[in-house]
Amino acid sequence: MATPPSTQGAPAGSGVPEAIHRRRWAILVVLMFSVLVVVLDNSILNVAMKTIASPKPTGLGATQSQLEWAINSYTLVFAGLLFTAGILGDRIGRKKVLLGGMAVFGVGSVLAAFSGSPGELIGFRALMGLGAAFVMPATLAILVNVFEREEQAKAIGIWVAAVGLAIAIGPITGGVLLEHFWWGSVFFVNVPIVIVGLIAMVALVPDSRDPAPGRVDPLGVLLSVIGLVLLVYGIIKGGQLADFTDAQVLGSIAAGLVVLTLFVVHEKRSDHPAIDVGYFRNPAFSAAIAAVALVFFALMGVTFFMVFYTQSVRGYSALESGLLILPLAVAQLIFAPRARLVVERFGARAVCTCGMLLVAAAMSGFLLLGVDTPIVVLEVLFFAQGAGMAHIMPPVTTGIMQALPRQKAGSGSALNNTFRQVGGALGVAVLGSVLSTAYRDRIGDTLAAVPGLPDSVQRSAGESVEATMGVAEKLGPKGQALVGPAQDAFVHAMHITALGSAGVAVLGALVVLAFLPGKEGSGKAPDDGRPRSREEASADR
Repeated sequence: MATPPSTQGAPAGSGVPEAIHRRRWAILVVLMFSVLVVVLDNSILNVAMKTIASPKPTGLGATQSQLEWAINSYTLVFAGLLFTAGILGDRIGRKKVLLGGMAVFGVGSVLAAFSGSPGELIGFRALMGLGAAFVMPATLAILVNVFEREEQAKAIGIWVAAVGLAIAIGPITGGVLLEHFWWGSVFFVNVPIVIVGLIAMVALVPDSRDPAPGRVDPLGVLLSVIGLVLLVYGIIKGGQLADFTDAQVLGSIAAGLVVLTLFVVHEKRSDHPAIDVGYFRNPAFSAAIAAVALVFFALMGVTFFMVFYTQSVRGYSALESGLLILPLAVAQLIFAPRARLVVERFGARAVCTCGMLLVAAAMSGFLLLGVDTPIVVLEVLFFAQGAGMAHIMPPVTTGIMQALPRQKAGSGSALNNTFRQVGGALGVAVLGSVLSTAYRDRIGDTLAAVPGLPDSVQRSAGESVEATMGVAEKLGPKGQALVGPAQDAFVHAMHITALGSAGVAVLGALVVLAFLPGKEGSGKAPDDGRPRSREEASADR
């Protein structure tokens, strides 16, 4: 990422001190590394699942349920504490929160790498989620306080590109590590990045906070944590059971929604709210938040089934599967930093609507994929999906962050990340359940026709294409008759799931078309974009 050649100081009357303004691009690089390590870890773990499930000493002998919770313990803690972390950063200083989060994430990575049992791994993954929850909101909040308003869209575009790059290179990195080192290397690789990042943060990143945060709202914070944890737990459990009508699932989701409703009511009545819910009365702000949730719902649902398609159906290795995702990252690297230029010309509404429709078209394009479709078709679809994402996330993230005053940047960043995380968790759970149900319905008769296959084995073999392939391998030559039907059944289920993802993306297009501002109505920040004096800026730091 080349540093722009300008060496001029901050604009006259700017709220950003000149010394910080001069090193703003170096600060952005440091913030990108912070985001990279957090997002990278989530995508890298998927590649290591099979190895961790292997018996000791190759892996930990983890069961399917334990593997799911190794992922979900991180998600649960991360999503539950994002909002609290953003508020805390606004109060005590975003740099302090960022440094603390990175340190906790690094310690959790070391402990996870040397876990002696699946239970330990689940616990240490939760610790990593705690650290990550304090890193993500702080990076975006610091970015908004380092860059002037006119440069924020460009900086956020680069920040979004870093997220896309991490999603793509995670599986590649994991594949390379697992070919040469033990399973724990997928966590231990975080450690040198964290150490370098901490040193760079101390040297370069300025601190910032809300100069007048008001009184603490402990009840609001507590309600937000309880509500988000209950909601996300219910979503995760529904995905695991592939049944959202289960009493435990419905009870958890309902309780989470009730607590979050109480949170909103409390915030509206409080004279010192943790977040001013009045911002949601702004249709553009609410539409941007909804767009983030919807696009990640669609994206994560597709990412979930694509791993099985490339490895279980097409026979690619973990490393090769990771390499296949590169077009998505390349598209984001090309288009995300430049999305602001298109927005300046056509407006956020037109750009985000077209981006959503492009994502929907790419997901509909997965209907073209079969057992032996030329792989170049998948690569084109990934590139189109990445291009669509690159024209959605920078504008909506910029809209969210510029809708709030600078001193509330931590809360704005936390809202952005919370809705993204909840949307992604819903995508995996709901679309994963659709995939599982469609697959089970399609493969059921084939499994029932296998002579001598017990009912219990039939049920377990019908849970996923991986489970069917495992049974086929155990049956030897007789099991080869299951391979073709299993692949066909998965492709059928994948097509149904892709249509669901495309439908969600179309819904997102309608939302942004109806509520995002056009070219003429980009809107101003709540503080009317008023530049602060040097004295105010210094007080904020």
